[in-house]
Order: sequence, then structure tokens, then C-alpha cells
Amino acid sequence: QVQLVESGGGLVQAGGSLRLSCAASGRIFISYVMGWFRQAPGKERKFVAATTRSGSSTYYADSVKGRFTISRDNAQNTVYLQRNSLKPEDTAVYYCAADRGTGLSGSAYAYDYWGQGTQVTVSS
Repeated sequence: QVQLVESGGGLVQAGGSLRLSCAASGRIFISYVMGWFRQAPGKERKFVAATTRSGSSTYYADSVKGRFTISRDNAQNTVYLQRNSLKPEDTAVYYCAADRGTGLSGSAYAYDYWGQGTQVTVSS
């Protein structure tokens, strides 16, 4: 089992940038595909980005392509989500998740472990 803790959320103005971090503990971090999801108030949880175990491949939702970058540091057991050109519609609780599988998936059902989430609010 792996425990995930997100950090880096907060309030930011539209057009600004923010980097989220997700620290993992427990089982070997490199064993997991890592992803980020977000959930806006009253809406379902949606996929944002994912990266393979080595970090060599990534996958993004269309809504964030070109603005968000997922990366990981396996030596630090941490996955990051760098978010630029933020928009008010990026306001949500952001969750990181770990998948024991090998492929990159945009489905929340593919992920086995979840963090508690971190709130991000983008003001206009």
C-alpha cells in the first residue's frame, strides 16, 4: 500500500502559476503509474494528467494540454503538477493517485490509491 499527501494548493489569480506536489510513502514509489485528477464543486472527478513509472511518458486531458506539466522524482518519491496560465475554471480540489498497472489511464477506476486532495482556487 502507498500513502499519498498533496500540497501546494491555495489561491492564485487568473494567469498565474502554481505547482502541486504529492509525496508518497509506503510501497516502492517507482512501482506506480501516477496521476492527477480534479473535482470542482458539484461535479464529478475528472482526469488531469498521468505519467509512467519512469516519467518518460505523459498523458494529459485536452483541457490542460500546453498549460499543465506532470513530472516525478523517483528519488524523492514525489510527483508534481506544474500549472501555468491558470483559469477560474481550473478551480477544484486536486487529487493525486497511484495505479499499480502499467498503462496510462484517464479513468479514476484504474487508480488504486488516492490522496486527500488539495484545494486550488483561481480568482478572475
